[in-house]
Amino acid sequence: MTDQDRTRVLIADDHQVVRQGLRTFLELHEDIEVVGEAEDGAAAVEMTRRLHPDVVLMDLVMPNLDGISATRQ
Repeated sequence: MTDQDRTRVLIADDHQVVRQGLRTFLELHEDIEVVGEAEDGAAAVEMTRRLHPDVVLMDLVMPNLDGISATRQ
């Protein structure tokens, strides 16, 4: 499988244990690549613009910028 065949995922959640659990689960699948983790909505927006993930797993309730507003951006 090439990198182009993999789904690139960004995880956005303000709880480290949740991000870590999601990363651990997703990395069990060879067709998924976790490209980053964001701890708030503002970081999720910045990382999405920079990393261009295929999918963002976005928590809705986060500090600085909530997941709904971050998704709109």
